[in-house]
Amino acid sequence: MTRTSRRDYANAVRPRCRQASRAAKARTLDEFCATTRYHRKYAITLLTAPAPPSPTSRHRPSTYRPSTITTLATIWEAAGYPWSARLKALLPLWLPWAKQHLAISPHVEQQLRAISPSTIDRRLKGRKRRLKRRLYGRTKPGTLLKHHIPIKTDHLDVTTPGFIEMDLVSHSGNSAEGDFL
Repeated sequence: MTRTSRRDYANAVRPRCRQASRAAKARTLDEFCATTRYHRKYAITLLTAPAPPSPTSRHRPSTYRPSTITTLATIWEAAGYPWSARLKALLPLWLPWAKQHLAISPHVEQQLRAISPSTIDRRLKGRKRRLKRRLYGRTKPGTLLKHHIPIKTDHLDVTTPGFIEMDLVSHSGNSAEGDFL
């Protein structure tokens, strides 16, 4: 039984329960508890309390127009897929370019200036998922070699040349083309 159907059933039983005799109330309460699987004391509270107002939609209306999100996604793609905090900082710099290449109304521009990084993340989540590629980095942990190379974690006092310690970090951005050191 869904929450809505339980609420509707309680609203239907409530007037019957108020007008019934003591024995009929007990039978009605037993029936209500068996149907809804509510605890008896909770069922008494529901049936004796005044009917609560029907719940309204808990979702707020969308603040940002679809045209604003489309423009945001276009700027995000043109800027090289920066993460949301950087995109928020880049938006004022990219808006002149966007005005030249896209039809942007003053309202859309105002919304782009006001959008927060967390909202950018939520609104671009589906587009990021559709890209199906890593946008923010290329390095992967080497689990295959990790088990074959002995690693000492204690401090080595090495004075002879020939020992080196290094880490791999990719600074190539979206493209792994080219020469890197």
